[in-house]
Amino acid sequence: MTISRRAVSLSRTFVATAMGSCLIAGCGALPGSSGGSGETITVMTFAPEDTKATNMPGMTGMAKAYERWVNSKGGINGRKLRVLTCNEKNTPTGAADCARKAVAEKAVAVVGSYSQHGRAFMAPLEAEGIPFIGGYGVSSEEFQSPLSYPVNGGQPVLIAGAGHQLGRACDQVALVRPDTLAGDTLPVLLNAGLRANKMPDASDIRAAEDSADFVPQAREALAHTSGNGKEKEKEKGCVTAVLGERTETFFDAFRRTDAQRKKPQISSVLGSVSQSLVNRTGGKESPFEGAYLTSWYPVSADPLWEPMRKVVSEFAFGDDNVDPDDSGTQTTWIAYTVLSEILERFEDDGAVTARTVKRSLNEALPVKTGGLTPDLSWRYQDMRAVAGFPRIVNGRVTFQVVQAGRLVAQPGEQSLDMTPTLEQAPRTA
Repeated sequence: MTISRRAVSLSRTFVATAMGSCLIAGCGALPGSSGGSGETITVMTFAPEDTKATNMPGMTGMAKAYERWVNSKGGINGRKLRVLTCNEKNTPTGAADCARKAVAEKAVAVVGSYSQHGRAFMAPLEAEGIPFIGGYGVSSEEFQSPLSYPVNGGQPVLIAGAGHQLGRACDQVALVRPDTLAGDTLPVLLNAGLRANKMPDASDIRAAEDSADFVPQAREALAHTSGNGKEKEKEKGCVTAVLGERTETFFDAFRRTDAQRKKPQISSVLGSVSQSLVNRTGGKESPFEGAYLTSWYPVSADPLWEPMRKVVSEFAFGDDNVDPDDSGTQTTWIAYTVLSEILERFEDDGAVTARTVKRSLNEALPVKTGGLTPDLSWRYQDMRAVAGFPRIVNGRVTFQVVQAGRLVAQPGEQSLDMTPTLEQAPRTA
């Protein structure tokens, strides 16, 4: 009897010691437990870096700054945030590799990322039920997959918005865009905005995504917007280019090609032209002075961005890639704001997994983003009848113009919901 009691006592002591050691060492929850406060939540942000085409290093840089900031405050609801980053390389293979890494690391979400290769990255995420929150919006799959939760309307609303903006100011429009699968949707979307203003379709001019010579495209754009005959010459021509980082190269070639100084109105979208680009190319003397731009968000000087600027200033640790004026950086900030609000709604002892995060996103009341977007919700009733892009839940655009070297709100233009225009557009995906 004494031996039996002693054995039980020793057994209890061993179990208690083992459990205590495991907690100290951070072994995590025991099998079958629900997790809770004190656990670590893993997410991923991926974007292309060091490529010959579009690069978005500010998105991964903003994600790491957000991680440092939120953990300095004790995490989200007492849970530490672990942010993985991945170079998507602007290739299908790179996008798929990043998604598989997220799966291998048991990420509960991919947040604030950029890739035009939606088919490559969404398939691995869908197979594991990992939600994709606040992508940049350049791939059609971001507005089709039930596991995607966009915070803006992506390229579709930007390009349709550009059509609206130019339709009110131009008689002829030429679009210069990448000769890629994603680029093939742009003319249809731009024309939807033009047609809403009873304008003829734009001339569609294709260019290699990583080209360094845009002189042929510049000549073609100039020819399409200069007109022939006295009446045609009186018409206002506009040239819009959506070429990512190559947009600057195109407009440099366009300016040199316009030897007769016809100076058509130029335009683009945020992401292809930014405040930092205007600064780098001369500020007030920049060739982008007077250019029209469309954006998803308020102008970068708006006080609504101050919380993000403070985080960048204090936690980006001198990373020059994290530019508060950059639309990629801004999108990542908003995406992590959504993630944080969703995680704040979990009970202290609630398990945070890809499945539970997805369920919360699907069922949650609208999420606030500090006024940077309308309140966001991805319930079934929030989906819109946009052919090819049913998960656009925020179709808002703002209209901007470069004045005295700064991107400012276009005078007389209010933000506009492009969803009705897109609902009338032909299917593009």
